[in-house]
Amino acid sequence: MALITFSSPEYKDRTVYAVAGSHTETLLKVALANKVPINFNCQDGECGSCLVKVTYLKERRVDIQGGPLTPKEITVLKTLGKIAQDEIDTMAVDDLPTSWRLACQLVVRNEDVVVEY
Repeated sequence: MALITFSSPEYKDRTVYAVAGSHTETLLKVALANKVPINFNCQDGECGSCLVKVTYLKERRVDIQGGPLTPKEITVLKTLGKIAQDEIDTMAVDDLPTSWRLACQLVVRNEDVVVEY
């Protein structure tokens, strides 16, 4: 089980449990199921409206499991100026995720996170 804390300056923080590793439960699906008002439009990783900042709550960064960026996510995050090519190259080598993600593309893993939206 993963603990996900959704945080927004407009709403009270909300922490929910999420089943990890299903490979179908995206962060957006978890948010919608728990009535967390994350913005979204296409739900397919093409518009960037569900952009979130994810903070992994592990003490050691090497323990982070956050799934890899999808090709769609890379394209949108580059377009939005949230990641640069050198970061993408580093992520490919170090297998560490970026903080900026699209909620519709990030599959929930077995790790506790804070999601700013």
